Amino acid sequence: MEPLEDEEVPSKKRKILLLLLHILFHILWISYFIAATVVYITYDRKTDKCIDPSSSDEPSSENSTNLNATDSSDVDSKDDKFKPFILCKMNWCHGYGFLIFCFVVFYILWLYYWVFKPFIGQKLYDTRIDPAIDNWIEFSRRKIISIIMLLFVTVLAVAYLLFECRDDSRKMVGLAGPVVFILIGFAASKHHKDIPWRIVTHGLLGQLLLGIVCIRLAFGRDLFDCAGEKVTIFLRFADHGARFVYGDRICDEFVFAFAILAVIFFFSVVTSCLYYLGVMQFFLGAFGFMLQSMVGTTVCESVNAAGNVFLGMSESPLLIRPYIDILTKSELHTICTSGYATVAGTVLGAYISFGASPAHLITASVMAAPASLAFSKLFYPETEESQTRSENIQLEKSSETSILDAATSGAAAAMMIVLGIVSNIIAFLAILYFFSATTEWIFEMLGLNDVSLLYLLSKMFIPLVFIMGVPYYDCEKIGLVVAEKTFINEFVGYKHLGEFIKGNKVDHRSAAIGTFALCGFANPGSLGILIAALSAMSPSRRSDITRVAVRAFFAGSFVSYTSASIAGILIQKRDMDTINKRFEIYTGSHMDDDRADHIMMNI
Repeated sequence: MEPLEDEEVPSKKRKILLLLLHILFHILWISYFIAATVVYITYDRKTDKCIDPSSSDEPSSENSTNLNATDSSDVDSKDDKFKPFILCKMNWCHGYGFLIFCFVVFYILWLYYWVFKPFIGQKLYDTRIDPAIDNWIEFSRRKIISIIMLLFVTVLAVAYLLFECRDDSRKMVGLAGPVVFILIGFAASKHHKDIPWRIVTHGLLGQLLLGIVCIRLAFGRDLFDCAGEKVTIFLRFADHGARFVYGDRICDEFVFAFAILAVIFFFSVVTSCLYYLGVMQFFLGAFGFMLQSMVGTTVCESVNAAGNVFLGMSESPLLIRPYIDILTKSELHTICTSGYATVAGTVLGAYISFGASPAHLITASVMAAPASLAFSKLFYPETEESQTRSENIQLEKSSETSILDAATSGAAAAMMIVLGIVSNIIAFLAILYFFSATTEWIFEMLGLNDVSLLYLLSKMFIPLVFIMGVPYYDCEKIGLVVAEKTFINEFVGYKHLGEFIKGNKVDHRSAAIGTFALCGFANPGSLGILIAALSAMSPSRRSDITRVAVRAFFAGSFVSYTSASIAGILIQKRDMDTINKRFEIYTGSHMDDDRADHIMMNI
């Protein structure tokens, strides 16, 4: 028995050490917050750092996003180049205001997971909440009740969207988009009689609710605007590493493979470290449980959909890799659909560099999560018994031995991602231009000049983007970028969309709809990448994966198109003016006109 007692001593010491570190962390964190509070209260706001020399003695508003102010007057006050110090004014997205936000959120989560949940929450859930949920599920799944609820929710959603069209009747065209896409999904469904309309409705309703929160509500809009700015700032740190390795000249020339894709190395290392620490699994598990409760899909499907909001289509399935062998065909289809409907956080920096709105990109990824579950079940309903229940699902832990090992593995994994992106772009652009040249030659023989393949494809996509809500005068341009995204990849589409935005060749609503429509990995290159990735994780399911991949490709595309239609309806003119001014301020504060023009011409 003595050896066992000797083995228990280090365990107790470890617990004591962790407790002391925990207490020390809170002491340092609270002390820092108190010190920052004292500095903010006692700071002299009449200094030159706070007063704009070209204005009166009143402190100038901060040149940044304010979570409490969203009107155009607030944006107009930021047009000058004077940027006051962060202690000059309370701002919930910067400085002391952001510190308060982080402090409050941290201790709310800490109190919940360390105090409320262990001592009160679990007992309350077992005795009150869980029985109430079971009773509600049993009641709501009665056939007549389900029909009434579905009709009520559908009518309510349509009524709200019609209400949003009150300021511009032309936006009502965008209502046709989701209807047409759902009808196409029904017509192309694998099993028409088994479509789970409850899941489809819940998924689309979740997409609409997330769109309302992120676009229409002032708090949600400003929150995601702030989040987009923070993401942009965070990803810009990759530029320092790129300049050290490649040199300033290559980065200043904005060569795509070096200047833009460098952010993938940085973000891959960060996510790998978060995996090792268990942070990513925690957030993905929480978001996956939320999707499962909201939509009704299995845990594997929900966790994968949640992971695709932050990760790539080949990284997110790693979270459920132990269960891929036992997934049903419908679940495999859902895994593929979620991958095609979203984009990875590692490439957001590239899209932002092209001129896409960070807030729109993040909003599109979040909205796509529940919608991908809805469209996947519409195109391929479940007809088998799922073996992945909530009680036997555990997110896979990192296999790295240390955080340094995790960082090294993340950097190595990023190399394959970058090489895959570069090789696919080179190959598919070459193929595209070959077919384009062939098409031009064919039409030149008929006496018709300037008829290229992309020209024909853009014409084919005009009806599609029109029912998304794009004004008729921008349909050809947006149709072109959507065609490029579908037949080449989203990088080329965002590049040309950025050129249209920079040259004011499309209006703000068209730019927003285009940004949402392009936000997805549904392209031929990704089709091969996802099949290869899933087949490597589960070689025995390769034939099933290849069977469902093409159908999932179209389902993922319709998810992006539906998000674009909803965004086109929800975005108001005043919101677009604010976004446009903030975009101009943001780009103007980081580069002059000559620099911006040089970048856009050399991408």
